[in-house]
Amino acid sequence: MCSQLSGQPIDESLDKPYSVAVREALEQIECNFVITDPHLPDNPIVYASSGFLKMTGFTQGEVLGRNCRFLQGPHTNRRTVLEIGNAIREEKSCQVTILNYRKDGTYFWNLFHMAPLFSEDDGRVIHFVGVQTPIIEGFQLSGYINNATSRQLKGYPAYIGNGLFTHKSNGSASIGAVSNTILFFNSCRREMLPGALVDYGYPGLYNSFVGSNRGSEEQQTCEAKESDKQKGAISIRSVLSQLICFSKYTGKNVSDISCALADPFRGAHISSSLSIALTRIQQSLVLTNPYLPDMPIVYASDMFLELTGYSRDEVLGHNCRFLQGPGTDQAAVAQIRQSIEAEQICTVRILNYRKDQKPFWNLLHTAPVRDAFGKVAFYVGVQLDVTSIDLDENQDNDTIAHINQLGAIGAVRVAVRMQGARPSQEGGSK
Repeated sequence: MCSQLSGQPIDESLDKPYSVAVREALEQIECNFVITDPHLPDNPIVYASSGFLKMTGFTQGEVLGRNCRFLQGPHTNRRTVLEIGNAIREEKSCQVTILNYRKDGTYFWNLFHMAPLFSEDDGRVIHFVGVQTPIIEGFQLSGYINNATSRQLKGYPAYIGNGLFTHKSNGSASIGAVSNTILFFNSCRREMLPGALVDYGYPGLYNSFVGSNRGSEEQQTCEAKESDKQKGAISIRSVLSQLICFSKYTGKNVSDISCALADPFRGAHISSSLSIALTRIQQSLVLTNPYLPDMPIVYASDMFLELTGYSRDEVLGHNCRFLQGPGTDQAAVAQIRQSIEAEQICTVRILNYRKDQKPFWNLLHTAPVRDAFGKVAFYVGVQLDVTSIDLDENQDNDTIAHINQLGAIGAVRVAVRMQGARPSQEGGSK
Protein backbone atom coordinates (compact mmCIF):
# COMPACT_ATOMS: atom_id res chain seq x y z
CA MET A 1 0.00 0.00 0.00
CA CYS A 2 1.44 3.36 -1.00
CA SER A 3 1.89 5.94 1.71
CA GLN A 4 -0.17 9.08 1.29
CA LEU A 5 0.65 12.57 2.49
CA SER A 6 -2.25 14.83 3.35
CA GLY A 7 -3.24 18.06 5.04
CA GLN A 8 -1.32 21.29 5.43
CA PRO A 9 1.87 20.43 3.45
CA ILE A 10 -0.23 19.68 0.36
CA ASP A 11 -2.20 22.94 0.60
CA GLU A 12 0.84 25.09 1.32
CA SER A 13 2.77 23.59 -1.58
CA LEU A 14 0.60 25.60 -4.00
CA ASP A 15 -0.61 28.45 -1.78
CA LYS A 16 2.81 29.78 -0.78
CA PRO A 17 4.42 30.18 -4.21
CA TYR A 18 1.26 30.95 -6.23
CA SER A 19 -1.50 32.14 -3.80
CA VAL A 20 -4.81 30.46 -2.97
CA ALA A 21 -6.40 31.85 -6.14
CA VAL A 22 -4.27 29.67 -8.40
CA ARG A 23 -6.57 26.64 -8.04
CA GLU A 24 -9.50 28.46 -9.60
CA ALA A 25 -7.33 29.48 -12.55
CA LEU A 26 -5.95 25.96 -12.99
CA GLU A 27 -9.45 24.51 -13.00
CA GLN A 28 -10.25 26.53 -16.12
CA ILE A 29 -7.55 24.71 -18.10
CA GLU A 30 -9.19 21.97 -20.13
CA CYS A 31 -6.59 19.23 -20.03
CA ASN A 32 -5.52 16.33 -17.84
CA PHE A 33 -2.62 17.23 -15.57
CA VAL A 34 -1.08 16.93 -12.13
CA ILE A 35 1.44 19.01 -10.18
CA THR A 36 3.94 17.29 -7.89
CA ASP A 37 6.27 18.63 -5.20
CA PRO A 38 9.78 17.10 -5.14
CA HIS A 39 10.47 18.66 -1.74
CA LEU A 40 7.79 16.59 -0.02
CA PRO A 41 8.40 12.89 0.72
CA ASP A 42 8.06 10.71 -2.41
CA ASN A 43 7.38 13.64 -4.78
CA PRO A 44 3.58 13.49 -4.23
CA ILE A 45 0.75 15.00 -6.26
CA VAL A 46 -0.31 18.34 -4.75
CA TYR A 47 -2.85 19.22 -7.45
CA ALA A 48 -4.90 17.07 -9.83
CA SER A 49 -7.15 18.58 -12.49
CA SER A 50 -10.76 17.50 -12.88
CA GLY A 51 -9.85 16.16 -16.33
CA PHE A 52 -7.17 13.92 -14.80
CA LEU A 53 -9.62 12.59 -12.21
CA LYS A 54 -12.26 11.89 -14.86
CA MET A 55 -9.73 10.20 -17.14
CA THR A 56 -8.34 7.89 -14.44
CA GLY A 57 -11.48 7.29 -12.36
CA PHE A 58 -9.81 8.26 -9.10
CA THR A 59 -11.13 10.86 -6.67
CA GLN A 60 -9.15 13.84 -5.48
CA GLY A 61 -8.79 12.30 -2.03
CA GLU A 62 -7.32 9.15 -3.58
CA VAL A 63 -4.55 10.91 -5.52
CA LEU A 64 -3.46 13.95 -3.49
CA GLY A 65 -0.39 13.13 -1.44
CA ARG A 66 0.51 10.08 -3.52
CA ASN A 67 3.27 9.47 -6.01
CA CYS A 68 2.04 9.03 -9.61
CA ARG A 69 3.23 5.44 -9.73
CA PHE A 70 -0.30 4.20 -8.91
CA LEU A 71 -1.02 4.68 -12.64
CA GLN A 72 1.50 1.98 -13.49
CA GLY A 73 0.54 -1.66 -13.91
CA PRO A 74 1.95 -5.07 -14.80
CA HIS A 75 2.53 -4.18 -18.46
CA THR A 76 3.86 -0.66 -18.02
CA ASN A 77 7.20 -0.39 -19.79
CA ARG A 78 9.88 -0.16 -17.09
CA ARG A 79 12.35 1.49 -19.43
CA THR A 80 9.86 4.30 -19.99
CA VAL A 81 9.43 4.66 -16.22
CA LEU A 82 13.23 4.85 -15.94
CA GLU A 83 13.32 7.54 -18.63
CA ILE A 84 10.88 9.64 -16.61
CA GLY A 85 12.93 9.06 -13.46
CA ASN A 86 16.09 10.17 -15.24
CA ALA A 87 14.36 13.37 -16.37
CA ILE A 88 13.35 14.10 -12.78
CA ARG A 89 16.88 13.47 -11.57
CA GLU A 90 18.33 15.71 -14.28
CA GLU A 91 15.58 18.31 -13.73
CA LYS A 92 14.58 18.50 -17.37
CA SER A 93 11.46 18.07 -19.50
CA CYS A 94 10.48 14.81 -21.16
CA GLN A 95 7.73 13.49 -23.42
CA VAL A 96 7.02 9.75 -23.61
CA THR A 97 4.21 7.37 -24.41
CA ILE A 98 3.42 5.00 -21.56
CA LEU A 99 0.79 2.37 -20.84
CA ASN A 100 -1.17 3.48 -17.77
CA TYR A 101 -4.05 2.03 -15.80
CA ARG A 102 -7.31 3.53 -14.56
CA LYS A 103 -8.85 2.82 -11.18
CA ASP A 104 -11.10 0.12 -12.67
CA GLY A 105 -8.10 -1.74 -14.09
CA THR A 106 -8.56 -0.77 -17.74
CA TYR A 107 -5.56 0.64 -19.50
CA PHE A 108 -4.81 3.36 -22.02
CA TRP A 109 -1.86 4.70 -23.95
CA ASN A 110 -0.83 7.98 -22.41
CA LEU A 111 1.26 10.67 -24.09
CA PHE A 112 2.94 11.97 -20.94
CA HIS A 113 4.62 15.37 -21.01
CA MET A 114 6.52 16.52 -17.91
CA ALA A 115 8.29 19.79 -17.19
CA PRO A 116 9.96 21.34 -14.11
CA LEU A 117 9.37 24.81 -12.67
CA PHE A 118 12.39 26.56 -11.14
CA SER A 119 12.59 29.21 -8.44
CA GLU A 120 14.18 32.39 -9.78
CA ASP A 121 15.57 33.08 -6.30
CA ASP A 122 17.72 30.01 -5.76
CA GLY A 123 17.35 27.92 -8.92
CA ARG A 124 15.73 24.96 -7.17
CA VAL A 125 12.93 22.98 -8.78
CA ILE A 126 9.69 24.04 -7.09
CA HIS A 127 7.27 21.69 -8.86
CA PHE A 128 6.95 19.25 -11.71
CA VAL A 129 3.94 19.52 -14.03
CA GLY A 130 2.74 16.35 -15.77
CA VAL A 131 0.19 16.48 -18.60
CA GLN A 132 -1.54 13.27 -19.70
CA THR A 133 -3.04 12.95 -23.18
CA PRO A 134 -4.81 9.63 -23.98
CA ILE A 135 -3.76 8.74 -27.51
CA ILE A 136 -5.63 5.45 -27.91
CA GLU A 137 -9.00 4.54 -26.52
CA GLY A 138 -9.35 1.60 -28.87
CA PHE A 139 -7.61 -0.11 -31.75
CA GLN A 140 -8.51 -0.83 -35.36
CA LEU A 141 -8.39 -4.37 -36.69
CA SER A 142 -9.18 -5.35 -40.27
CA GLY A 143 -10.04 -8.74 -41.71
CA TYR A 144 -11.56 -11.78 -40.07
CA ILE A 145 -11.38 -13.69 -36.81
CA ASN A 146 -13.29 -16.72 -35.66
CA ASN A 147 -16.07 -16.55 -33.08
CA ALA A 148 -13.91 -17.90 -30.26
CA THR A 149 -11.35 -15.14 -30.69
CA SER A 150 -14.16 -12.58 -30.95
CA ARG A 151 -15.31 -13.63 -27.48
CA GLN A 152 -11.75 -13.22 -26.19
CA LEU A 153 -11.69 -9.66 -27.51
CA LYS A 154 -15.15 -8.70 -26.30
CA GLY A 155 -13.94 -6.95 -23.14
CA TYR A 156 -11.50 -4.69 -24.95
CA PRO A 157 -12.24 -1.13 -26.13
CA ALA A 158 -12.00 -1.77 -29.85
CA TYR A 159 -13.44 -1.42 -33.31
CA ILE A 160 -13.22 -5.04 -34.42
CA GLY A 161 -15.57 -5.56 -37.36
CA ASN A 162 -15.85 -9.17 -38.52
CA GLY A 163 -12.46 -10.64 -37.87
CA LEU A 164 -8.68 -10.67 -37.74
CA PHE A 165 -6.57 -10.13 -40.80
CA THR A 166 -2.87 -10.99 -40.49
CA HIS A 167 -0.06 -9.76 -42.72
CA LYS A 168 2.95 -11.94 -43.33
CA SER A 169 6.35 -10.36 -43.73
CA ASN A 170 6.38 -11.33 -47.42
CA GLY A 171 3.27 -9.22 -48.07
CA SER A 172 0.76 -12.09 -48.41
CA ALA A 173 -2.17 -12.56 -46.08
CA SER A 174 -3.64 -15.50 -44.24
CA ILE A 175 -6.04 -16.35 -41.44
CA GLY A 176 -4.55 -17.60 -38.19
CA ALA A 177 -0.93 -17.31 -39.32
CA VAL A 178 1.55 -17.36 -36.44
CA SER A 179 4.88 -16.99 -38.23
CA ASN A 180 6.40 -13.54 -38.82
CA THR A 181 3.01 -11.96 -38.22
CA ILE A 182 2.25 -8.32 -37.55
CA LEU A 183 -1.02 -7.12 -36.04
CA PHE A 184 -1.83 -3.43 -36.49
CA PHE A 185 -3.52 -1.37 -33.75
CA ASN A 186 -3.80 2.20 -35.04
CA SER A 187 -0.32 3.68 -34.44
CA CYS A 188 0.70 0.71 -32.26
CA ARG A 189 1.65 -2.73 -33.43
CA ARG A 190 2.52 -6.20 -32.20
CA GLU A 191 5.02 -8.31 -34.08
CA MET A 192 5.02 -12.09 -33.62
CA LEU A 193 8.28 -13.80 -34.47
CA PRO A 194 9.16 -17.49 -34.35
CA GLY A 195 10.29 -18.37 -30.82
CA ALA A 196 9.70 -14.86 -29.47
CA LEU A 197 6.78 -12.49 -29.29
CA VAL A 198 7.51 -8.79 -29.23
CA ASP A 199 4.50 -6.84 -28.03
CA TYR A 200 3.98 -3.38 -29.48
CA GLY A 201 0.40 -2.95 -28.39
CA TYR A 202 -2.21 -4.06 -25.88
CA PRO A 203 -0.85 -6.56 -23.35
CA GLY A 204 -4.28 -7.92 -22.46
CA LEU A 205 -4.86 -8.87 -26.08
CA TYR A 206 -1.40 -10.39 -26.15
CA ASN A 207 -2.31 -12.58 -23.17
CA SER A 208 -5.55 -13.68 -24.87
CA PHE A 209 -3.63 -15.06 -27.80
CA VAL A 210 -0.53 -16.51 -26.14
CA GLY A 211 -1.30 -16.66 -22.44
CA SER A 212 0.29 -20.08 -22.18
CA ASN A 213 3.63 -18.90 -23.53
CA ARG A 214 5.26 -17.79 -20.26
CA GLY A 215 8.74 -17.59 -21.75
CA SER A 216 7.92 -14.99 -24.39
CA GLU A 217 9.48 -11.57 -24.37
CA GLU A 218 7.21 -8.56 -24.61
CA GLN A 219 7.80 -4.86 -25.06
CA GLN A 220 5.05 -2.26 -25.18
CA THR A 221 5.58 0.78 -27.37
CA CYS A 222 3.26 3.22 -29.07
CA GLU A 223 3.98 6.17 -31.30
CA ALA A 224 1.86 9.26 -30.79
CA LYS A 225 0.59 11.28 -33.72
CA GLU A 226 2.01 14.73 -34.31
CA SER A 227 -1.39 16.22 -33.52
CA ASP A 228 -1.31 14.51 -30.10
CA LYS A 229 2.19 15.81 -29.44
CA GLN A 230 1.18 19.34 -30.35
CA LYS A 231 -1.88 19.08 -28.12
CA GLY A 232 0.29 17.93 -25.19
CA ALA A 233 2.79 20.74 -25.75
CA ILE A 234 0.04 23.38 -25.83
CA SER A 235 -1.54 21.94 -22.69
CA ILE A 236 1.62 21.98 -20.62
CA ARG A 237 2.44 25.49 -21.83
CA SER A 238 -0.99 26.62 -20.56
CA VAL A 239 -0.37 25.15 -17.09
CA LEU A 240 3.16 26.52 -16.83
CA SER A 241 2.03 29.98 -17.93
CA GLN A 242 -0.62 30.14 -15.22
CA LEU A 243 1.80 29.08 -12.50
CA ILE A 244 4.46 31.54 -13.67
CA CYS A 245 1.87 34.33 -13.73
CA PHE A 246 0.51 33.62 -10.24
CA SER A 247 4.01 33.33 -8.75
CA LYS A 248 4.46 37.04 -9.45
CA TYR A 249 1.58 37.85 -7.07
CA THR A 250 3.43 36.29 -4.13
CA GLY A 251 6.88 37.55 -5.09
CA LYS A 252 8.21 33.99 -5.35
CA ASN A 253 8.84 34.13 -9.08
CA VAL A 254 9.20 30.84 -10.91
CA SER A 255 10.36 30.02 -14.42
CA ASP A 256 10.27 27.03 -16.74
CA ILE A 257 13.94 27.68 -17.50
CA SER A 258 16.67 26.76 -15.03
CA CYS A 259 17.80 29.99 -13.45
CA ALA A 260 21.37 30.84 -12.47
CA LEU A 261 21.84 32.55 -9.13
CA ALA A 262 23.45 35.94 -9.07
CA ASP A 263 24.90 35.71 -5.54
CA PRO A 264 27.98 33.93 -4.13
CA PHE A 265 25.88 30.93 -3.16
CA ARG A 266 25.04 30.11 -6.73
CA GLY A 267 24.33 26.40 -7.00
CA ALA A 268 23.63 26.07 -3.26
CA HIS A 269 20.97 23.44 -3.84
CA ILE A 270 20.76 19.79 -4.79
CA SER A 271 18.77 17.95 -7.43
CA SER A 272 15.13 17.30 -6.70
CA SER A 273 15.62 13.53 -7.01
CA LEU A 274 18.35 13.55 -4.33
CA SER A 275 16.15 15.75 -2.15
CA ILE A 276 13.33 13.20 -2.50
CA ALA A 277 15.67 10.37 -1.50
CA LEU A 278 16.98 12.26 1.53
CA THR A 279 13.48 13.04 2.85
CA ARG A 280 13.09 9.33 3.57
CA ILE A 281 15.87 9.50 6.18
CA GLN A 282 14.19 10.29 9.48
CA GLN A 283 17.09 12.04 11.23
CA SER A 284 18.18 15.59 11.95
CA LEU A 285 20.83 16.18 9.29
CA VAL A 286 22.30 18.70 6.87
CA LEU A 287 24.27 18.31 3.67
CA THR A 288 26.95 20.88 2.80
CA ASN A 289 28.82 21.58 -0.43
CA PRO A 290 32.62 21.86 0.08
CA TYR A 291 33.10 23.34 -3.40
CA LEU A 292 31.16 26.54 -2.73
CA PRO A 293 32.45 29.54 -0.79
CA ASP A 294 32.07 29.05 2.98
CA MET A 295 30.80 25.48 2.52
CA PRO A 296 27.06 26.29 2.69
CA ILE A 297 24.17 24.02 3.62
CA VAL A 298 22.48 22.67 0.47
CA TYR A 299 20.00 20.36 2.21
CA ALA A 300 18.38 20.45 5.65
CA SER A 301 15.98 17.79 6.90
CA ASP A 302 12.65 18.59 8.51
CA MET A 303 13.94 17.19 11.81
CA PHE A 304 16.90 19.58 11.70
CA LEU A 305 14.53 22.52 11.22
CA GLU A 306 12.38 21.28 14.09
CA LEU A 307 15.42 20.86 16.34
CA THR A 308 16.92 24.30 15.65
CA GLY A 309 13.76 26.36 15.09
CA TYR A 310 14.96 27.81 11.78
CA SER A 311 13.06 27.70 8.50
CA ARG A 312 14.55 26.10 5.42
CA ASP A 313 15.02 29.48 3.72
CA GLU A 314 17.01 30.68 6.74
CA VAL A 315 19.56 27.86 6.61
CA LEU A 316 20.08 26.99 2.93
CA GLY A 317 23.10 28.78 1.53
CA HIS A 318 24.62 29.44 4.97
CA ASN A 319 27.50 27.86 6.84
CA CYS A 320 26.54 25.85 9.92
CA ARG A 321 28.30 28.28 12.25
CA PHE A 322 24.99 30.09 12.90
CA LEU A 323 24.40 27.31 15.46
CA GLN A 324 27.40 28.48 17.50
CA GLY A 325 27.13 30.87 20.42
CA PRO A 326 29.02 32.34 23.39
CA GLY A 327 29.30 28.98 25.16
CA THR A 328 30.44 26.95 22.15
CA ASP A 329 33.81 25.26 22.72
CA GLN A 330 36.16 26.48 19.98
CA ALA A 331 38.32 23.39 20.47
CA ALA A 332 35.36 21.28 19.29
CA VAL A 333 34.89 23.64 16.32
CA ALA A 334 38.57 23.24 15.43
CA GLN A 335 38.23 19.45 15.66
CA ILE A 336 35.38 19.53 13.14
CA ARG A 337 37.35 21.79 10.80
CA GLN A 338 40.42 19.55 10.92
CA SER A 339 38.37 16.43 10.15
CA ILE A 340 36.90 18.15 7.09
CA GLU A 341 40.34 19.16 5.85
CA ALA A 342 41.52 15.57 6.30
CA GLU A 343 38.30 14.17 4.71
CA GLN A 344 37.64 12.08 7.82
CA ILE A 345 34.66 11.35 10.04
CA CYS A 346 34.25 13.21 13.31
CA THR A 347 32.09 12.85 16.43
CA VAL A 348 31.91 15.66 18.99
CA ARG A 349 29.61 16.82 21.78
CA ILE A 350 29.20 20.54 21.20
CA LEU A 351 27.04 23.28 22.69
CA ASN A 352 24.83 24.79 19.99
CA TYR A 353 22.05 27.35 20.01
CA ARG A 354 18.55 27.32 18.57
CA LYS A 355 17.00 30.27 16.76
CA ASP A 356 15.50 31.48 20.06
CA GLN A 357 19.05 31.36 21.52
CA LYS A 358 18.19 28.49 23.81
CA PRO A 359 21.31 26.28 24.12
CA PHE A 360 21.34 22.51 23.66
CA TRP A 361 24.04 19.86 23.74
CA ASN A 362 24.47 18.43 20.25
CA LEU A 363 26.05 15.03 19.66
CA LEU A 364 27.31 15.85 16.17
CA HIS A 365 28.59 13.29 13.72
CA THR A 366 30.13 14.60 10.47
CA ALA A 367 31.48 12.60 7.53
CA PRO A 368 32.48 13.05 3.89
CA VAL A 369 30.07 11.67 1.29
CA ARG A 370 31.77 10.36 -1.83
CA ASP A 371 30.29 9.93 -5.29
CA ALA A 372 30.54 6.81 -7.43
CA PHE A 373 34.05 7.87 -8.52
CA GLY A 374 35.35 8.10 -4.96
CA LYS A 375 35.53 11.90 -4.95
CA VAL A 376 34.08 13.83 -2.00
CA ALA A 377 30.73 15.22 -3.19
CA PHE A 378 29.27 16.56 0.06
CA TYR A 379 29.72 16.57 3.81
CA VAL A 380 26.90 15.36 6.01
CA GLY A 381 26.28 16.39 9.59
CA VAL A 382 23.87 14.41 11.78
CA GLN A 383 22.67 16.06 14.99
CA LEU A 384 21.23 14.56 18.16
CA ASP A 385 19.98 16.59 21.12
CA VAL A 386 21.58 14.99 24.21
CA THR A 387 20.90 17.84 26.62
CA SER A 388 18.88 15.63 28.96
CA ILE A 389 21.16 12.60 28.59
CA ASP A 390 24.24 11.99 30.74
CA LEU A 391 26.35 10.07 28.25
CA ASP A 392 28.92 9.17 30.92
CA GLU A 393 26.28 7.30 32.90
CA ASN A 394 24.24 6.02 29.94
CA GLN A 395 26.73 4.18 27.78
CA ASP A 396 23.94 2.12 26.19
CA ASN A 397 22.17 5.29 25.06
CA ASP A 398 25.44 6.61 23.70
CA THR A 399 25.97 3.43 21.67
CA ILE A 400 22.42 3.44 20.28
CA ALA A 401 22.68 7.12 19.33
CA HIS A 402 26.01 6.50 17.61
CA ILE A 403 24.57 3.56 15.64
CA ASN A 404 21.57 5.64 14.54
CA GLN A 405 23.83 8.42 13.34
CA LEU A 406 26.05 6.01 11.43
CA GLY A 407 22.93 4.51 9.87
CA ALA A 408 21.78 7.94 8.72
CA ILE A 409 25.20 8.70 7.22
CA GLY A 410 25.17 5.35 5.42
CA ALA A 411 21.73 6.12 4.00
CA VAL A 412 22.92 9.51 2.75
CA ARG A 413 25.91 7.91 1.05
CA VAL A 414 23.68 5.38 -0.69
CA ALA A 415 21.28 8.11 -1.83
CA VAL A 416 24.08 10.22 -3.30
CA ARG A 417 25.57 7.30 -5.21
CA MET A 418 22.22 5.98 -6.42
CA GLN A 419 21.20 9.41 -7.72
CA GLY A 420 24.59 9.95 -9.33
CA ALA A 421 24.68 13.29 -7.50
CA ARG A 422 27.62 15.61 -8.03
CA PRO A 423 27.72 19.05 -6.41
CA SER A 424 28.00 22.39 -8.12
CA GLN A 425 31.64 23.48 -8.28
CA GLU A 426 31.04 27.04 -9.46
CA GLY A 427 32.68 28.46 -6.39
CA GLY A 428 35.97 26.70 -6.91
CA SER A 429 37.33 23.18 -6.57
CA LYS A 430 38.52 21.15 -3.65
